[in-house]
Amino acid sequence: MPLPQRVKIVEVGPRDGLQNEPAPVPVGVRIGLVQRLQDAGISVIEVGSFVSPKWVPQMADSADVFRGITQQPGVSYPMLVPNMIGLEAALAAGVQEIAVFAAASETFSQTNTHCSIAEGLTRFDAVIRKAHAHGLRVRGYVSCVLGCPYEGGIDSAVVADIARQLHELGCYEISLGDTIGVGTPLKAQAMVERVSQQVPVQQLAVHFHDTYGQALANIHAVLQQGIAVVDSSVAGLGGCPYARGASGNVATEDVLYLLNGLGIETGIDPDRLLEAGRYICTTLGREPASKLGRVHAARADRGATGSGYPAKRLSSRRRNSPITR
Repeated sequence: MPLPQRVKIVEVGPRDGLQNEPAPVPVGVRIGLVQRLQDAGISVIEVGSFVSPKWVPQMADSADVFRGITQQPGVSYPMLVPNMIGLEAALAAGVQEIAVFAAASETFSQTNTHCSIAEGLTRFDAVIRKAHAHGLRVRGYVSCVLGCPYEGGIDSAVVADIARQLHELGCYEISLGDTIGVGTPLKAQAMVERVSQQVPVQQLAVHFHDTYGQALANIHAVLQQGIAVVDSSVAGLGGCPYARGASGNVATEDVLYLLNGLGIETGIDPDRLLEAGRYICTTLGREPASKLGRVHAARADRGATGSGYPAKRLSSRRRNSPITR
């Protein structure tokens, strides 16, 4: 199958990235990050989540962040919700899109959501029905699709069945998450092949963590199967609070470098994306985890100019162009 002409990036840094910080990031900083990401041309930005502050205190002020954003036409700002309480909070904040999450591992599901896989899907049935009744779009996540920190390997048939159920419940898109980053290209392709027998590949996304440095290779592999939606996190922020040792999501800057090199359109401005990464990393007091962010910082120290992205893509990029969902 030929590579897609265009890929939609779903930026998860403001939620999946910052939820793993040791302390909550101030609301103003989170708003500033979202503003910079949308200025870079990213059309889907996961802003935060309505989860219990007892379990994820880093996301406690997500409603304030959402209300503080100057929203741009054509940009979506989904919020993660775990249950009906989270949905009520999302509705009160004026959210127009939510995301729900299941796991392909019973142990991970119990640890992360304190219920079985089946109980979680039943819970989301009611959440999705009510969300749709209020005109909200719903995206679904499946965690641990290539491995679990508690159970080890995961049967792709289980992943496919959960993805099918989320799709049938009304999720317009299902994101397949390698939560602990153990996947390799052939395993990723085999998993996508199995899932695409249950859910059209056009409604699938991938969400790779880079624990073993395989995320970009995995993305390239599944692009060849028709995947055209990729989750990523600016500056490689993130990890998983329930999976020790799992490093952050693949960095948006590095994914963009890969896609630009393949001649695939994204509508994202590389320079502004790098600036967003510098902004959050300066605030957090650390270097970016992204390879491109580090290269750019080194070039700046030497007085070099330019982002380091392929010149061909820089000359032909189109910001804020429409993206087919």
